[in-house]
Amino acid sequence: MSKNPLILIINTNKFNGTNHNDWLKNLRIVLDFENQGYVLDKLLPTALPEGSLPEEHVTFDKWLEDNRKVRSIILASMTNKI
Repeated sequence: MSKNPLILIINTNKFNGTNHNDWLKNLRIVLDFENQGYVLDKLLPTALPEGSLPEEHVTFDKWLEDNRKVRSIILASMTNKI
């Protein structure tokens, strides 16, 4: 993650099982700042077919990378009891 000043929101407002709406709002703020919020709203693309354009490969690879980062942020934004 880049040096996101909003990451403090996630660190101080971790998901604890009872604060889903607030946690999700804060998570979206952080992910939107990182231009990764789309990962929450779009399904994982299927594997690219043979003959896909280079631009499609770049987009697919970026989605995979962003998805990995978002999963890590989500896990880090939960209390250890979850």
